[in-house]
Formats: sequence, C-alpha cells, structure tokens
Amino acid sequence: MSNHGYGRTEIDERFDAGALDGDVWTAAYLPAWSSAREAAATYAVDDGGLHLTIPPGQPLWCPDLHDDPLKVSAVQSGNWSGPAGSPRGQQPFRDGLVVREAQPARWGFTPHYGYVEVQCRATITGRSMFSAWMVGLEDEPDRCGEICLVEVFGDTVTTGPDGRVVAMLGCGVHAFRDPRLVEEFSAAPYPIDVSADHRYAVDWQPGQVGFIVDDVLVKTVHQAPDYPMQLILGVFDFPGRAPAGQAEVPVPELVVRRVLARTGSAAS
Repeated sequence: MSNHGYGRTEIDERFDAGALDGDVWTAAYLPAWSSAREAAATYAVDDGGLHLTIPPGQPLWCPDLHDDPLKVSAVQSGNWSGPAGSPRGQQPFRDGLVVREAQPARWGFTPHYGYVEVQCRATITGRSMFSAWMVGLEDEPDRCGEICLVEVFGDTVTTGPDGRVVAMLGCGVHAFRDPRLVEEFSAAPYPIDVSADHRYAVDWQPGQVGFIVDDVLVKTVHQAPDYPMQLILGVFDFPGRAPAGQAEVPVPELVVRRVLARTGSAAS
C-alpha cells in the first residue's frame, strides 16, 4: 500500500531474495552528514536473513563530527536531505550540522500508524549495541520524533547465578524537536537473551504506542507521532570503550530475519 506519495505502509520483508531490496532499503546510516560511501553498511543477505556487521577494518562514522568514536552498520527504509550546505537532514546529532552530500528523496517503507515488528538477534559486547527504531522523515522540520522498538547496550547484559540472562531493554518515544511530543524513553531490566531471535514490535495508534516483545506488552506511552515514519535497523560499535589491553574484539552483528508491518492494531 502506498502512503500519499511516500513509500509503502505494509511490508513482510524476509530478506530472502538473495540481495537487499534497493527499492526499500538504503544501506547507509544517515548519509547526508557524510556520504553514501562513507556511511555504507557492511552487510550480507543469505538464508538466515540480513546480517549487519562491523568488521575491525570498518572506518569510523563521521569521525570529525561525532564526539564519541563510532562505527555503525545500518539500513534505513527512507532517505532524504536538503541540498549540500543546508542544515536540512535526518536525525542531526549535534548543532550546526550541514549536509555534505545531498540525498534524493527515497521512500521505501514509511508507515503512518499500524503494527510494526522486527524479528532479530544480536551479537554485542561491552562496547557495542543494537537498535531498531522509527523516525519521522524530517521533510518538514517538526516531523522528527522517534519510536524506539528496542535498544540494548552490551554492557547491560548480565547472567545471574541461575543462568538467566537479563538486559536493560530500552524502548519508548524520543521527542527531539517535535513540540507535540515529550521525552518518554527508558531502559529497564528484562529477562531476555538478545543473542537469540526475538520479536520486537510496536502497536502505533493515534495518541498511544504499545511496545511488545514476543507478544508480551512491556510498555505503553500515551502519545504518538502523527506523521509518516521510516525504520532504521543498526548495530553500533564504540572503539573508545574497549577495555585496556583487549587484543581481539568479537565482530558485532545484528541479524534481521523479518520485518512485518500492517495497518490496524496488534490485535487485528
């Protein structure tokens, strides 16, 4: 289904076509602030799904602009910016940013309300994290709020004496510069092994968002962005957080098996 000139609003992406669907996904992370080449993801598509990885040789992302050294492999279902030299781009991460490489409007999957689910697993350590989130397209400056389906930092993952794995599960709404929203994001301990497949979802309706893990409602916020949003899936590495003397780092990886979205609610 189309979305009034934007992208489709329903999708059942299983990453089983043998290659990433370029009509839906941009395989670069916020490329307007650097370039499509410099922000490119390291990824592969096989029978197991979409594999986003950060090998040791991957360059830093925006090294002269991002304060904390960062590497990232991400795909996003929409992309757009103003012309080079303008301040208009998606998810600016500091004041004074200007577009370095103009990004033509590319709307692959941009729902406006509905049920959105990401089935994935992650290999992360104390210096890495993964996330799946939806963000306003910012084709209008105020349409910039975020709905975070899941965010887990590896340094929050613990195993108790009973062998149960617990992680600080982050989800919620980030207002950013949308005056109609308020910040309502938190991370709380949750019994989950993120190295195994789980389904992270949102039931996004007018005035309310429910956050769901494996069909269990874990949080409800009573506000909601009211505009089309795109989905970003990514794995992140923070080299500056490596323990002293650490010689070898496991390669961070996010494996996405399915993205499912439909209009209506979780119960429909």
